[in-house]
Amino acid sequence: MAPMSRVLSGIAPSGNFTLGNYLGALRHWVALQDDNEAFYCVVDLHALTDSIDPAALQANTCDAALNMLAIGLDPHRSAIFVQSHVPEHPRLAWLLECTATMGELSRMTQYKEKAERHETVRAGLFTYPVLMAADILLYDAAAVPVGDDQRQHIELARELAIRFNHRYGETFTVPEAIIPPAAARVMDLQHPERKMSKSVESPLGTISLLDSPDDIAKKVRKAVTDTDGEVRYDQDAKPGLANLLDLLAAATDRTPQEVAGAYERYGDLKNDVAEALSELLRPVRELRAELEGDPSHVDQVLAEGAARAHAVASATYVRAAGAVGLLPPAP
Repeated sequence: MAPMSRVLSGIAPSGNFTLGNYLGALRHWVALQDDNEAFYCVVDLHALTDSIDPAALQANTCDAALNMLAIGLDPHRSAIFVQSHVPEHPRLAWLLECTATMGELSRMTQYKEKAERHETVRAGLFTYPVLMAADILLYDAAAVPVGDDQRQHIELARELAIRFNHRYGETFTVPEAIIPPAAARVMDLQHPERKMSKSVESPLGTISLLDSPDDIAKKVRKAVTDTDGEVRYDQDAKPGLANLLDLLAAATDRTPQEVAGAYERYGDLKNDVAEALSELLRPVRELRAELEGDPSHVDQVLAEGAARAHAVASATYVRAAGAVGLLPPAP
């Protein structure tokens, strides 16, 4: 029997998971664990690139782990862990920082966007794409399931792996991004020119993974569309409407064009979008409620996941450290 491919992905503990997180990546994590050796982590070290209260960071990390289980990740089939519990992540990041260049990091889109919103930024915000590359390369992951907005980061990980391999010999697997074909980039319901994000405050524009059916219906009803009243899929001319069509398509396994052909009025479309999204997220809400009653189970899952991750990551780090000439510790 051929060995299973490895996949890895992670999500930051920066607050409630959104519908964008779920459709853009998370539900594909669940499907991938069936036929792959999967590693999924809460990337708590990445959260330190911005100001966050320590107590909030711990609470958000636990909340993220609960949500990862609630969406259907199975700890028997996936290693579910917290990034900082596996010390090889920052250790390999330093080796890769000595491989990356200032120029390529300064061109990273997310860095430029976040830096524009602040007078000063932490050095970690500049270098965090290298830590993300370390997250991936530690596990010899052949595939990385991500939303479309993360494609540039996967390209950096690929470039660093290729460069490192060229300089020091074959050390890392060069990963490929897995971008879901539908609703890969879910946009804000109030600002359809930007993605739906848990890190950007937009109460009516963001649907949370745990929103009630009433909350979902309210937000969808108030979603920005346009004034011409024609239901057709046109991302450039009708971005708000296109976003709703993308959402219904993703929730019902159709194309946006197929969805558009079934409607003549915006109101009918919005009603069906709200109903479909509520039903899509219902199993997540129900399982999350069950998990909240057994916090020790989550702790056990994270401990076992970290042990599985460490076994793989430590071997990769030793290989990389030896390749660059670091002296191994005495036995």
